[in-house]
Amino acid sequence: MTRLTVAQALVRFLAAQYTERDGARHRLIGATWGIFGHGNVAGIGQALVEYADEMPYHQGRNEQAMVHAAVGYARQSNRLSTHAVTTSIGPGATNLVTGAALATINHLPVLLLPGDTFATRPADPVLQQLEVPYAGEVSVNDCLRPVSRYFDRISRPEALIPAALAAMRVLTDPVETGAVTLALPQDVQAQAYDWPEEFFRERVWRVRRPRPDTAELDAAVRAVRAATRPLVVAGGGVKYSGAEAALRTLAERARIPVASTQAGKGALPYDHPCDVGGIGHTGTATADALAATCDLVIGVGTRYTDFTTASGTLFPEGVRFVNLNIAGFDAHKLGALPLVADAREGLTALTEALDGNGVDGYRTDNLSWVFSKEQWQERTDAAYAAPDEDARPTQPQVLGVLDTLVGADDILINAAGSLPGDLHKLWRTRSSDQYHVEYGYSCMGYEIPAAIGVALAAPGRPVWALVGDGTYLMNPTEIVTAVQEGLPIKVVILQNHGYASIGGLSESVGGEGYGTAYRHRAPDGTFTGAPLPVDLAANAASLGMRVLTARTVRDLREALADARSSTVPTCVYAETETADTVSGAPPAQAWWDVPVAETATRSSAVKAREEYDRHVTARRRHL
Repeated sequence: MTRLTVAQALVRFLAAQYTERDGARHRLIGATWGIFGHGNVAGIGQALVEYADEMPYHQGRNEQAMVHAAVGYARQSNRLSTHAVTTSIGPGATNLVTGAALATINHLPVLLLPGDTFATRPADPVLQQLEVPYAGEVSVNDCLRPVSRYFDRISRPEALIPAALAAMRVLTDPVETGAVTLALPQDVQAQAYDWPEEFFRERVWRVRRPRPDTAELDAAVRAVRAATRPLVVAGGGVKYSGAEAALRTLAERARIPVASTQAGKGALPYDHPCDVGGIGHTGTATADALAATCDLVIGVGTRYTDFTTASGTLFPEGVRFVNLNIAGFDAHKLGALPLVADAREGLTALTEALDGNGVDGYRTDNLSWVFSKEQWQERTDAAYAAPDEDARPTQPQVLGVLDTLVGADDILINAAGSLPGDLHKLWRTRSSDQYHVEYGYSCMGYEIPAAIGVALAAPGRPVWALVGDGTYLMNPTEIVTAVQEGLPIKVVILQNHGYASIGGLSESVGGEGYGTAYRHRAPDGTFTGAPLPVDLAANAASLGMRVLTARTVRDLREALADARSSTVPTCVYAETETADTVSGAPPAQAWWDVPVAETATRSSAVKAREEYDRHVTARRRHL
């Protein structure tokens, strides 16, 4: 038996946990992020000092951002490793909720260790305690229950043993994984207990690769053989499973085009003959045209969000679905034939079952998407082109310049605004992990802290955080963390003086762009046309970043090349030109359902409703 505090025991336990898949072992909890206050400084804080040699520590500036950094690390590690995050009680704990929701929605593991109020209640209430008249055991940490895949409150020392083991089980389960919360009352953290030595032994959690059921596989094979126009939709599950080679083999042998969701983009490189780019509302015309005419959709590791299905308007009436997914919940969506299995194992089994049976898919003499794909590349070239090197760049031109500089090792991170749409349509992904766009929660402020997590998981690789001005203002503080850690992330700030993406959406749904631009307010309450005198470049510099300002395309080319080779955290700041004056990205190729006011007096809303009614009639239920 070993006598330790609860916090010390937890840190020692976490340092001894590993995952194993395909014979490769990975440390499960690579480090712990923390901001200390009452509720964790004397417990987890002291334990991290006690075992500093066993558990690395990173200091954060914002609790939500610490979760984003841990999620970025987990995603770059293909969910085989993650970080823990510890906070004080009260606002420190509630600041975790957004990050937890993002992790759980995206099926990415992260361990949350918020401090909690006293279990023994020596004084009631204590500082930052939420008093609930009908439930004395409730605290603000209960806000984390609906956004956690597992939640427990460690109210007695011995309760840590089953809770810690359950937490590791969920973190390493590819079906269940997401945010895991162990709420730690501050008095219990400091309590000593005699722990069995076995609790601290090295423990390996094997990440399973379930194979498909024989009957389900037979049904899937029959569906593929019967199809004349099949289409694969590759989701994030392809990448988390490491199934890229298996997908390539199926696509090549059966000659089936592969479209990708935001999470799945990069499952095939952009120049592979079978890759047709992003699908859905932010997809390419090539992929969406194939989706509109296909007779079978083979979904691999996708949740089928409304962006992927164009809110139920993309796929034709009568189309059939085969869904290969490790989660039965997702495999059964859209009335599909389910193929519940690990993506790599399922694709391999499907290919083997189809081999030698004359499954041609789109025959080589009818690869209709090839010409369409070439046309889309021409549209991409046009959006990227910058005929005047001395002009202010558009947002697509920024991507075009970056496209000429990056290699397969570069990693691009984005989450919100208009950039996800432009990237999904236009970006030419060179490697399976180059494209890191968080679009399950589309959380503004994710990019910079996630870049830190990715840089920790992939040292030596160029990591780019692409942010608009609105996103930057949400969460710039982890720049200080990058400086402190000496991580040479590259932050590209695109200034367009407002929420451009939601502004465009507002215009299209009758909102007239109201409240989406950063403008001076006149004494009468109206907004003037003059932008606010905000200097985001100076702000980034004040937080310790090296800043390069690009006023023209020529400047931008030089600045991005400089940033890519920089060994210190570097920011490239550029004010972008609007698409009203020069060519921008191609418009959305498919619909997205944003309900419009059914009655209104303003003509913009009336016209928007007419357009909405026209589109909504195309919605289908695939049963």
